[in-house]
Amino acid sequence: MKKTTIKTAFVAAAISGSALFFAAKPISPQTNKNLKVADDSGLKLPAGFSALIVADNLGQARHLAVTSSGDVYVKLNRPKNGKGILMLHDKNGDGKADDITGFGNYGGTGMAIKNGYLYASSDENVYRYKLDNKQHVIDGAKPEEIVKGLLARHEHESKSITLDNAGNIYVNVGAYSNSCQEKDRQKGSMGMKPCPILDSAGGIWQFKADKLNQTYGTGTHYATGLRNVVGLDWNQQDNQLFVMQHGRDQLHDIFPDLYTVQQSAVLPAECMYAIKKGDDAGWPYLYYDEFQKKKILMPEYGGDGKKEGSAKAISPVIAFPGHLAPNGLLFYTGNQFPARYKNGAFIAFHGSWNRAPEPQAGYYVVFVPFENGKPASDKWEVFADNFSGGPEKTKSGRADHRPCGLAQGPDGSIYVSDDSKGTIYKISYNK
Repeated sequence: MKKTTIKTAFVAAAISGSALFFAAKPISPQTNKNLKVADDSGLKLPAGFSALIVADNLGQARHLAVTSSGDVYVKLNRPKNGKGILMLHDKNGDGKADDITGFGNYGGTGMAIKNGYLYASSDENVYRYKLDNKQHVIDGAKPEEIVKGLLARHEHESKSITLDNAGNIYVNVGAYSNSCQEKDRQKGSMGMKPCPILDSAGGIWQFKADKLNQTYGTGTHYATGLRNVVGLDWNQQDNQLFVMQHGRDQLHDIFPDLYTVQQSAVLPAECMYAIKKGDDAGWPYLYYDEFQKKKILMPEYGGDGKKEGSAKAISPVIAFPGHLAPNGLLFYTGNQFPARYKNGAFIAFHGSWNRAPEPQAGYYVVFVPFENGKPASDKWEVFADNFSGGPEKTKSGRADHRPCGLAQGPDGSIYVSDDSKGTIYKISYNK
């Protein structure tokens, strides 16, 4: 497959007062010409791959997990018919779910299977369900409350989760703010320093996976300075947590004298971070500019688009164009796909809403090759495309489907959830 690196070229730059102005060529994400519609799923995939629609019209399907026997658990953002978790079972072996059952009367995003339990999160709590030897939730089993009382203030409230191999679970608590302004998303409002949000949000918390009724006080504030992480996964090769951060919005709307609408459309980058205990990624004091390849001081804290932020904040391991909304991260450990995919990262980009006057972008799954637990280079490629339904729907943002969650099946296929129409796709390699 041809590698596709998406960049925006700066073709003119000039300084006028304190403002930096530039013209940018529009980003055109749909550039991998080797992708073709593989089957009636409508997805465009590399040669040798196909996709099957496992289920459709489920509701807002967020994250998902697949059992050792190929059944699929799906977390719904909002309960449908009183059920927030669905289990999809294929009775006749055709790959499609013909038996769908549900439980859990709460919405949310997080979903994982580990050590005989199904883990699921609401916007405030994390639960686990005991599984039998087929990895089915034991009939009548009540959920155990692992973590309770996490902050949810109707902005970046989803509590995405992943687990390591040492008995710990990691939970995102997104910041209920764009950039920690005194007046959120208001023109010219400056940032609060220190940012009071960071004591209970804007980071990752670590808890014990087998301990009940944990709270902020009994957990570990594992990493900070992360505005919102929806996609995260444990890298088995590197034995480390990796996360995808949603970058801040509205640079031009809030500081029109410092940023043009074109800059605001492409900045800041969406970033992948490799996280260790105690790390600080810098939000809300800085953002990462993929064009300058620098950590830039936020305008709310005296930045002008050029001043650099603190060197103490960690740098991303790879950066992507702005406002694509990375909602799913999966490190591939299977053997079905060609060898180059082994241990690499798949990322589901939910798609943008705020790239005007540039075309909206995203609505695809990309692949990042890894070597020795880190990206092999700064190059990445579109792997699965056309979730939106076509280029015009992508440009306008009126997408038919929006990829959200990723999971690996026991045969090495990968599953993708769509939280627009509630479609579940299974992508397999056929050669």
